[in-house]
Amino acid sequence: MTTPPPQGNPFAQGENPYAQGQPPQGQAPYPQQPGQPGFPQQGMPVPPQQPGSKWTFKKIKNIVVGVVVVGVVIGGFIASRDDANTANVGDCMSIGNPDSVTDPDLEVVDCSDSKAAYKVAEKKDDTSTGCDRNKYAEYTQTGDGDNFTLCLEQLTASK
Repeated sequence: MTTPPPQGNPFAQGENPYAQGQPPQGQAPYPQQPGQPGFPQQGMPVPPQQPGSKWTFKKIKNIVVGVVVVGVVIGGFIASRDDANTANVGDCMSIGNPDSVTDPDLEVVDCSDSKAAYKVAEKKDDTSTGCDRNKYAEYTQTGDGDNFTLCLEQLTASK
């Protein structure tokens, strides 16, 4: 059996020449290399970071799209709103779709308007009692949350 030559254990404590920050004998120390990532070149100023723009194209586009969507929703609500819901006694009504029995498209108009065909004589919240058919035309709405009946007096054609 042979024993290895006595060279010493470089991993043993106290014998590591790098532990003290000293390079091994005969070697030059390793200086920090300028220009490496994370280190600016010596003598060169570090450029300041550019401030980010608060108004980017993406932000402006998102705001514009949001405003358009809100406008479409509000416009759709107003266009789909049935004026019969808002009619009160004394209001005059025009009929936008006179051929339809189920959706006459009633609209509140000024009584001096040439489109005015009926005047609201009575508005009943209870749809079980109808209007006097000898005196009034009747419009009843159910199922849209507001159940009511309008008793409509036909305006004279002498306008």
